[in-house]
Amino acid sequence: MRAHPAGPLHGNIQQPSAAGAPPSDLGALDPHVWPRSAERIDGELHLGGLPVTDLARTHGTPLFVLDEDDFRGRAADFASAFTDADVHYASKAFLCGQVARWIADDGLHLDACSGNELSLALAAGFPAGRIALHGNNKSLVELQLAVDAGIAHVVVDSFDEIDRLVPLAAARVAAGGTPVPLLIRATVGIEAHTHEFIATAHEDQKFGFSLATGDALTAAVRVIREPALHLAGLHSHIGSQIFDTAGFEAAAHRVVGLLGQVHQATGEVLDELNLGGGFGIAYLAEDDPVSPRDVAGKLRTVIAAECAQLGLPVPRLAVEPGRAIAGPGTVTLYEIGTIKPVRLGASGAPGTPLVRNYVSVDGGMSDNIRTALYDANYTCVLANRISDAPPALCRVVGKHCESGDILVRDLWLPSDVQPGDLLAVAATGAYCWSMASNYNYLLKPPVVAVRGGSAAEIIRRQTLSDVFALDAVLAGEAAPSPAPSQPAPEHPVGAQR
Repeated sequence: MRAHPAGPLHGNIQQPSAAGAPPSDLGALDPHVWPRSAERIDGELHLGGLPVTDLARTHGTPLFVLDEDDFRGRAADFASAFTDADVHYASKAFLCGQVARWIADDGLHLDACSGNELSLALAAGFPAGRIALHGNNKSLVELQLAVDAGIAHVVVDSFDEIDRLVPLAAARVAAGGTPVPLLIRATVGIEAHTHEFIATAHEDQKFGFSLATGDALTAAVRVIREPALHLAGLHSHIGSQIFDTAGFEAAAHRVVGLLGQVHQATGEVLDELNLGGGFGIAYLAEDDPVSPRDVAGKLRTVIAAECAQLGLPVPRLAVEPGRAIAGPGTVTLYEIGTIKPVRLGASGAPGTPLVRNYVSVDGGMSDNIRTALYDANYTCVLANRISDAPPALCRVVGKHCESGDILVRDLWLPSDVQPGDLLAVAATGAYCWSMASNYNYLLKPPVVAVRGGSAAEIIRRQTLSDVFALDAVLAGEAAPSPAPSQPAPEHPVGAQR
């Protein structure tokens, strides 16, 4: 608990701020956190060469603004660092038709975590031979789609899944096709230094076959003995938002050990080793993620040493960055609607109250649930103008009927922020739009890609008519106009009033 269950005032608890000391420049854009194109011109935030007030006026708020050069540049950084490996974009971070085509054009592979993600990638023209399918509960329909499409790998997660795959693969072979290529996902028992909900390699969770119990070896042997299946290699993923390489190195050590066990048990030499993703990004200035080149160098060294010790050839390496490609290049724009000062108690100076300003914006947990779900930390700035007003302790919150509807828990903003101003929240490219919902019937925001002074809407704003179309009673009914979440016509977005 962060405080007394009834709140710090009722519990007679002084609630200190987690925001730290105010920065010297409230409008600064840390290059480790903000997109590569982010800059202030005449005090206003520009992304991809465009002022954010123009973007908000044209497309409304909330609005995801994706810096195309940042996204594709980070994909290229991984491809350059892992020149002798396969880089799989983890599409669960953010996927749409345009992103699938960027990834395809840039030569990367793609991971899908459901049949629908796979269907989207195929519909966008992504080569099936560069797709892998993940998931802890793949249905027969999803597996049939993967087998029929001829994807590169199904990443097998359970014995039940092997049972489901065998007849599908046998039918493909009987029709003249090749055995279905698989990777076995091994749970390696690594406690990644991250939030418990995004740690995926400890024993007590739903993913993969345990190394400790021998299930991973049993599954590998089972697949090898099935003539319609082909065990191409092994897979491991230890979690997300990880800032050091030690966990990846430990996982590599253990998975290569499993390669040796498989060889000893069956004589098979597996060709591929996928060590997953989870590479962290900077959400705050103090975050210090590792570079793709550092990760690549250390993984190569560990794998080569372990394979040499076991007398095995070095398998082809694969990694799965998602957040590290999609996360930093997207900013969410919001318009402030309400500001409510709340007195928290004494600030330390005699007779001086500590006040937190609750700054409410026109989105919230429906477009970014990560703060509520993971205690995720974000930073944001006043975007439509610069201010030299003194700092004020703030909490940026959404408009949902939940006290946990928080976007940025503690930060300093200029004390003169007001309704109509624009706030920009950094590093929202991963898992924000992907996890978006219609809670309180808010509508999913659009995604606009910016580059070189041009903007293209790659996902349009959801409309109330879209939502009505799913309602058995309201389907066909006309939705009110103008739709919610669009800029009000009587004043320009971002205007001071």
